[in-house]
Amino acid sequence: MNLKLDRQKALLFGSAAAIRLLLFTGFPSLPDLLTGRVEISTPITSFKRLQEGLFLYAHNVFPYDGGVYHQAPLLLPLFSLLPNPSIHPLATDLLYIAIDLLSANALMQIAESGESVSSRLFTSARKNAQWSAVAVGAGYLFNPLALLTTLARPTSVLTDLFILLATSGACAGHALTSTFALAVASYLSLYPVLLFPPLVLLCYDRILLRASHAGPSTNSNVTNDNNRKPPSLFVFALAHLTRLALALAALLTLSYLINASSWSFIPATYGTHLLLRDLTPTVGLWWYFFTEIFDSFRAFFLAVFWLHMASYSLGITIRVRRQPLFAVVALLGVLAVFKPYPSVGDTRLFLGALLLYGHVFERESYPIDPLYTAATPDSISLPVSKHHNLTRQRPF
Repeated sequence: MNLKLDRQKALLFGSAAAIRLLLFTGFPSLPDLLTGRVEISTPITSFKRLQEGLFLYAHNVFPYDGGVYHQAPLLLPLFSLLPNPSIHPLATDLLYIAIDLLSANALMQIAESGESVSSRLFTSARKNAQWSAVAVGAGYLFNPLALLTTLARPTSVLTDLFILLATSGACAGHALTSTFALAVASYLSLYPVLLFPPLVLLCYDRILLRASHAGPSTNSNVTNDNNRKPPSLFVFALAHLTRLALALAALLTLSYLINASSWSFIPATYGTHLLLRDLTPTVGLWWYFFTEIFDSFRAFFLAVFWLHMASYSLGITIRVRRQPLFAVVALLGVLAVFKPYPSVGDTRLFLGALLLYGHVFERESYPIDPLYTAATPDSISLPVSKHHNLTRQRPF
């Protein structure tokens, strides 16, 4: 069975990589065309702006001069190791293909954990209808939005990768791995820090579940993590919040060192996120709204918009306490809509994570695929009436 699964994963990853490589090499002008599209690239993720920052960095000029480059400082030494993509694009193309495959692999690990159908406090009635990890990975890799995002080469794909790694680590009960991955994602894009409440809750539940399955050790001389009494949720969350802060502080310190011992990169990066200083058109609500209001109301509505988006973090986590992974997926959808600089890449991540709950698609009031729903055995026994949408609602 494992051998069959490994073959399926190898075929999936090989075909996904081949399609992406074919698009990169067969249509060399397509990446530059897509990079200029506001639906795919934003002022804080654009590959073109990254190239401008790299040019300034390579010529010993402060990369944030001119107000064009708004991305994380540590991306500059990373991408400076690659050849010039305008002359030798293959290395950059392979990097983005690898990032896509790693993201899909992390998503498949989340699916294999079974957290979407059985958590510590909840077990779905449709547990046996869970989509396989290969199906979830295929839905993510072959989504047209995923292909467009990879071809446009925004730096948001790195943020997506670390978000999925943080979620995968939490599903495995690896608290340190999850916290560090979330710190990197928050360092790159700021918004992922809102995922901390459901992720720490998910990790805490998995640790308790693993401890309950392990049971007491028969050897009293052996001391391991399974024998220790887990701390309270508050102590656990506080400890990992401290670790998250320390990891972010370490990343910011490295950024300080590579920027000639200057903190001026903070207003150019996170200040742009928070204050929406760059009003380049995007597909989001923020750009349209803040181009219309008077400057005297700008500070007030900035606070309102940020409070609105941040309020979902604890609210959703508390509301679906029994299913913390679903809280993570729901928050990804919220961020895809309400973040200041959204793109189709955010929608790609949300739709990919939503596949983890494919087993409940046919129980929706307005199903994604009515023909598929009509063909399922469970739907045949449901009463037929003009109010059939209400009678078809079932719990997860």
